[in-house]
Amino acid sequence: MARTDFIVGVEVGTSKVCAVVAEAGRDGDLHILGVGVAPSRGVRKGEIIDLSIAVECVHDALAEAEANSEVEICDVAVAVSGAHIASFNSRGAVAIPTERLEIEEEDLQEVAIKAREVNIPPENTFLHSVIQHYYVDGQEGVINPVGLVGRRLEADFHIVHGVKTRLQNTLRCLEENGMRVEDVVVNSLASSQSVLSDHQREMGAVVIDIGGGVSDYIVFAHGVVRQSGVLAVGGDHISNDISLGLRIPLTRAERLKLEEGSALLGQSRPGETITLKNDAGFSGKEIEREMLNMIIHARVAELFTLIHKQISAETPSHILGGGVFLTGGGSLLRGIREVAESVFEVPVHLARDVGVSGPKSILSDPKYATAIGVVKFMQARRSEQEPPSLLDSIFGRFRGVFKKG
Repeated sequence: MARTDFIVGVEVGTSKVCAVVAEAGRDGDLHILGVGVAPSRGVRKGEIIDLSIAVECVHDALAEAEANSEVEICDVAVAVSGAHIASFNSRGAVAIPTERLEIEEEDLQEVAIKAREVNIPPENTFLHSVIQHYYVDGQEGVINPVGLVGRRLEADFHIVHGVKTRLQNTLRCLEENGMRVEDVVVNSLASSQSVLSDHQREMGAVVIDIGGGVSDYIVFAHGVVRQSGVLAVGGDHISNDISLGLRIPLTRAERLKLEEGSALLGQSRPGETITLKNDAGFSGKEIEREMLNMIIHARVAELFTLIHKQISAETPSHILGGGVFLTGGGSLLRGIREVAESVFEVPVHLARDVGVSGPKSILSDPKYATAIGVVKFMQARRSEQEPPSLLDSIFGRFRGVFKKG
C-alpha cells in the first residue's frame, strides 16, 4: 500500500478562517478529509488587528477540521495576504568556478540569492523566489541546468516580499493554538495551485481571488509566474457601498448582496423593487433593484479595471490564451463573470478546484480554494523533496518568541 501523509492548509481571511485537512498519497493523489470554517474576527483586509480574538477564531476552525477529519492537527501551512505584499521580477547571475565544468545544485542556490540582492523596504522580508527561466552561457529554454557544462548561469525569478511583523502576526495566531507552522504561501500562489492546470499555465492565465477585504491576483505566461499582486478591495467593500448607498444596516446589505444582487445592469424590469422586511432595529424598506445592481456594478467594475491596468502594464492580453479565472467567496456574486469579460476582453471562467478528490460541496465552493491550494502547494514541495524553504530561515528564529514560556 502506498504511504500516505496528512497535510493541513489554513487561510486566516477577513471574512472567515478556513482549515483543510487532506491525505496525500505517494502516488500523487490528494483527498480532502475534512474542513473547518469559523467566522473571522480580529482580521481586517487580510491582516491581524486583534490577536486574541483572531486566535479564538483560528482555534474554532482547527477544532472543527479535527472533528470532521478525525485527524489530530499539529503541523500546518498557512496562506498570507494583505496590501503590504509586493512583488517584482529579478535576474541573478553566477560564474561557474574554473576548477569544474558542470553546474551543480549549489549554483542554483547561489543564483537565487543573487536575484534577491536588491533593495526592498527595511521592514520587509522575502516570501517567495519563484523560478521563471534559466540561461546557461546565454542559452535560453534551459529547464534544469544541473549537470550541464557552462561558464555562466543566469536565472529569472518572480520575487514576493512583505512586512515582516504583519506576517509574524498571522503565524502567531497558529502558534498560540499549539501549531507548528510548516510553511507560508502567499494567497495568490496558493489559489493558482488550486484552480489551474499545467496546460492553463502554459497557455497563459490570470487567477483573481476575491476575498472579503482584499483581492489577490497572479499572472502566468508560458507556464511561469509573470506577475502577482494584492488590492485592498474585496467583497466587504461592495456590502459597505450598499449599506451607505441604500441607507440600510451593513448586515442587511451583505444578505441583500448575496440573495438579490447582481453585478450586471439592465437585467431588472423598470420600477422593479425589493422589499426588506422589518427586523430588530430596522423598520424595513423598499429599494429599487436596478439601484442595488448599479452600486454593485460600480465597485466590481472598479476592482477589475484596477487589476487589468496593473496587469496590462506588463503583460499583453494576447499571451493570456487561457483567460481569467475567478475564485474566492466574492466570485459567487451574480453577473461577476460577465463584468470581468467586459473589462479584460478575454474569456473569464468561474474557477473550481482541480486535481483533488473529496466532498463535492467543498470542491465546488470557491471559498475553499485558497486553503486547498495551500495543501496542494505543500504536496508539491514534499514530493519534490525540496530543501528547507527560505521561510524556514526567515521565521524560524521568531518562533520561540510566540511560545508561552
